[in-house]
Order: sequence, then structure tokens, then C-alpha cells
Amino acid sequence: MMNIFYPAFALFALTMFVQFRLAALRFVAIKAGDVDPRSYRTYENLKEPEKVRIYSRHLLNLYEAPILYYAIIIIAYVSNQAGTLPIALSWLYVIGRFAHSYVHLGSNRVILRLRLFAASLVVLIVLWAVVLTGMLIG
Repeated sequence: MMNIFYPAFALFALTMFVQFRLAALRFVAIKAGDVDPRSYRTYENLKEPEKVRIYSRHLLNLYEAPILYYAIIIIAYVSNQAGTLPIALSWLYVIGRFAHSYVHLGSNRVILRLRLFAASLVVLIVLWAVVLTGMLIG
């Protein structure tokens, strides 16, 4: 049985991985003396190593557009629009987010990262359109 919530669990797992990896990187940076732990009280004048800043920015990104993804899958479910196409688009969106994460946290090739982000955003827009259309004609 296909379930529209399975891809959401995968995206949640990715978000938690980045969350815990960021915590570990910050701990290592503090322990190495690269960051003053007092900087985390207000985040003013925070000077983190580049890798930590990248993970930090990426985590924020995983809490931005994906909130619209989580909203539409709930809407799809409660409106009985969680059929094959919305599930496929949901998986496609999550795969796009994984690919974006892989590039951002790896090679960090900006143009490729931008293209992956834009592609996932287009998929998200299509998902919203498919669910809305299903609600209007259903």
C-alpha cells in the first residue's frame, strides 16, 4: 500500500541527520577552540568554521520550503487526494531535497545546488496544483 506520509518520514530523517550533524560539528568546533561557546547565547558576533556555517544554513533551509510540503501532504490526505500522482510527486520532491542536501553539504557547487533547489520547488508547486485541482473537480 502506498502512503503519502512515507516520503515525509524520509524528509524528517534527513532534517534530523543534518540537525545532529550540525550539533556534532559545533561541539567539535568549540572543543577545538574555533568557536567561543558564549557566542551561542545570542548568536551575535558568531564566527563559525565554514563547514559549520554551511550545515547551519542548510538546516535553516530544511525548515523553510519543506513546511509547505508537509502542509500539502496533510491537505492531500484529509481531502482524499493522496492518490498515485500526489504520492509520486511527493517522492520526487523528497528525492530532490536529498539531492540538494548531498550537493550543498558535499561539493557545494552553487549552480547545481540552485538547479536542484529550483527543480524541487517546481515539483512542490505542481504537487499543490494537483491536489487543488483534485479538490476542485473531485
